[in-house]
Amino acid sequence: MSDAYEREQQNNALLNSLSSKVTALRDVTINIHDNARDQETLDHTNDVFSSFGTNLTGSASRLTRMAKQGDTVAVLKVAGICIGAGILLYIILGWIF
Repeated sequence: MSDAYEREQQNNALLNSLSSKVTALRDVTINIHDNARDQETLDHTNDVFSSFGTNLTGSASRLTRMAKQGDTVAVLKVAGICIGAGILLYIILGWIF
């Protein structure tokens, strides 16, 4: 009788071990599914940055055309804005970090 009881305990232990492995496998599968769904978000972010790059290139080309036309006041205004924004960003980041 004790031999049958011991085997039953071994079976229960193996069943619990198998159950934990199945649970771990299910969790990994769910994580893979979530990551695959997040890839759609990454693709959207990639599109946004690509669009930003295109807009930045267009702005730089317009600024270059403006500088070539000899509009010194406009160029100085843009340069002042860029320098002011850089200093402001430096101060804000200095407070944060």
